[in-house]
Amino acid sequence: MAVMTDVSTTGAALRSPASPPAVAVKELDAEKLRFIEEMTSNVDAVQERVLAEILGRNAETEYLAKCGLAGATDRSTFRARVPMATYEDLQPYIRRIADGDRSPILSGHPVSEFLTSSGTSAGERKLMPTIEDELDRRQLLYSLQMPVMNLYVSGLDKGKALHFLFVKSETRTPGGLPARPVLTSYYKSDHFKNRPFDAYNNYTSPTATILCADAFQSMYAQMVCGLCQRLDVLRVGAVFASGLLRAIRFLQINWEQLAADIEAGVLTARVTDLSVREAVAGILRPDPELAELIRAECSKGDWTGIITRIWPNTKYLDVIVTGAMAQYIPTLKYYSGGLPMACTMYASSECYFGLNLRPMCDPSEVSYTIMPNMGYFEFLPVDAAASGGDASQLVDLASVEAGREYELVITTYAGLNRYRVGDVLRVTGFHNAAPEFRFVRRKNVLLSIESDKTDEAELQRAVERASALLRPHGAAVVEYTSQAYTKSIPGHYVIYWELLTQGPVAGGVAVDKDTLDSCCLEMEEALNTVYRQSRVADGSIGPLEIRVVRPGTFEELMDYAISRGASINQYKVPRCVTFPPIIELLDSRVVSSHFSPALPHWMPGQRSD
Repeated sequence: MAVMTDVSTTGAALRSPASPPAVAVKELDAEKLRFIEEMTSNVDAVQERVLAEILGRNAETEYLAKCGLAGATDRSTFRARVPMATYEDLQPYIRRIADGDRSPILSGHPVSEFLTSSGTSAGERKLMPTIEDELDRRQLLYSLQMPVMNLYVSGLDKGKALHFLFVKSETRTPGGLPARPVLTSYYKSDHFKNRPFDAYNNYTSPTATILCADAFQSMYAQMVCGLCQRLDVLRVGAVFASGLLRAIRFLQINWEQLAADIEAGVLTARVTDLSVREAVAGILRPDPELAELIRAECSKGDWTGIITRIWPNTKYLDVIVTGAMAQYIPTLKYYSGGLPMACTMYASSECYFGLNLRPMCDPSEVSYTIMPNMGYFEFLPVDAAASGGDASQLVDLASVEAGREYELVITTYAGLNRYRVGDVLRVTGFHNAAPEFRFVRRKNVLLSIESDKTDEAELQRAVERASALLRPHGAAVVEYTSQAYTKSIPGHYVIYWELLTQGPVAGGVAVDKDTLDSCCLEMEEALNTVYRQSRVADGSIGPLEIRVVRPGTFEELMDYAISRGASINQYKVPRCVTFPPIIELLDSRVVSSHFSPALPHWMPGQRSD
């Protein structure tokens, strides 16, 4: 066992030398695995030290001073004085920082940037403050992934990873700080751009292709490079399952041009970014044989197992398929020929949490072990959370119980104190003394295709806004529900409407198609900026669809629920449906379908708070 030093909070002792010799790789792996064992064997001691370090660093902050901590760094004072907080509680402090106030408001260290996350009550992005040394903690967690994976899959240093990685647009706050997604922050950091060569993290995509802000050019260049190095590829992935499916859809649409480029050894003129063209030029060579293979495989119209047909040495898919991403598992199995799917890490904009120590398990069995050095973690029992909950009901990381569900509450180095993340986790077991958690759901989220998160209140507002277009036609939405439709790529929101119409004709005067199409766009305009960016800039969500069902459909839905044991007195129409028989019932009653006729409004520079 390594001696417990500052490595418990920073991981400094684990930083690898630049381009370590091959003989040292196993020793480095062993050192990192020992670190995992140390952290998971001493959970409570590490957590106590992490909290003391966070409170010591942030002792002079305005927020902790208002809590009456008076410089105390012990757990008992922290528990007694610091309340749980939501984003709405912290928003006034965050806005001041965003507007340029550089006093120690939340963090004793300067806020270096904001990491954006979806979901304020106004439908705009949350801004999560972060500090420079958080990158070290994130890099530490990344460095632990492959030593764990090497326990399960051998030879990963003998080839490359085809990972479709992308940056998204960023803005600056009025005070001049960057505001961008956490992965965009990481990819643009020196930690990523100047990373030493690592045989276990050798990507087919040159860094310039990842950093290209144009989604088409980035995807096209990464696909070309992945095809040219097809026999070197040992794993294929993206951050989210939906991102990998988007890459497959891109191949389905663009394979002819890709084959032509590979045959000629010249990149299409549609890729105009000079740094991307230069990077691809180092890989792309005339290869008529490869071009013919791509044409032969992609022109069949049969895409079953396309991943292993084109990249035959692929050992597994590296994608997140937990939570909302689980809906994509059947499609991934179809395209990959049933390859294993590895979910390796649990992280968010607020904090990086932990690892899956059994990464090759079935997706339904994925559990994450929270690393106690990443932040201070507490847990609110779900039954307490349902009734509002208060800080006295919080449970420490070392004290959670197997089988119970909790809402995650975090205290971070960057100055979030007892912050309610919104993730609901179930304790599935323990690795040494560290609990293992299965991600159950995002609290209050109804619909999600990729990084978007739409809750019930937001969906209700969108329906109300769109239904205003029906009033001149003497119609109204009498009932509605929804589903995240992922059988097409990209996936899209489907909203089922039952309409009440008034008019001299029995059944009412039908609302015209153009109006209902416009209702789709109006709903999209009412949804949050993450959804609209995904539609406009990223192309990761398709046009919203409204399916109008015949009158009486929702009564049939209630009858079905009651026949399965629901109480007629307590029945509420579900605002999102996932149960196949219910979806089949709704689809069998559809009288017309309508899609958004245009893209909703979204601009990269719009305010993010």
